[in-house]
Amino acid sequence: MRAAYDEIASWYEHEFLGPGDAIGVTRSLRELLGEGRGTCLEIGCGTGVHAAAVRELGWTPIGVDLSGGMLRYARERLPVMRADAGRLPLRDSSVPAVIAMMVHTDMPGYPDVLREVARVLRPGGVFVHVGVHPCFCGGFADRSDQDAIVIKPGYLRTYWTKESFTTHGVRDKVGAYHWPLPSLLNAFLEAGLQLERFAEGGAPIPTVLGFRTRASGARVEPG
Repeated sequence: MRAAYDEIASWYEHEFLGPGDAIGVTRSLRELLGEGRGTCLEIGCGTGVHAAAVRELGWTPIGVDLSGGMLRYARERLPVMRADAGRLPLRDSSVPAVIAMMVHTDMPGYPDVLREVARVLRPGGVFVHVGVHPCFCGGFADRSDQDAIVIKPGYLRTYWTKESFTTHGVRDKVGAYHWPLPSLLNAFLEAGLQLERFAEGGAPIPTVLGFRTRASGARVEPG
């Protein structure tokens, strides 16, 4: 995966990333993370495009990613480390916030990543996951007609694929992992992260699903 993203880093930065927030990724981040202070670690930070939104919320962003090609662009946007999200180079209970933006499908060991997130978060710290919607996006979903998405067999399996309805996205170039929604949610619970709030993005059928979770020891506030 690291080598695959090295190969597409320039395309990703200059062609794939478009202006605006068409599918609600940034909106979901703002809604779920909220304002705060202190370090916010982004795992799988890629080219660092979410750093600006994190700063605007009052946090201090830092990033980790395996791909040196992607980090070449990210260094212009935030402090970064080249590291495996499954073995984060951080002490236990050392950061108040962590985010993962549109990357869980790049990580075959995402349940292990979630356990690492729980390890480095301070008690009560927040973790925001924003990813492709497991119910409506994947190799099993043909989204060529946004008014009538076709869901084929495949949703119920956990697997890796490069099958895609389009040649303009990431999946056909580097592949993606799929987890059915129950498997994904259970991975959060098994890591000891408390599910707290949800968001969807994209219309007319959602493309993005996000969660806000807390490390154990949190006091959940209403709203």
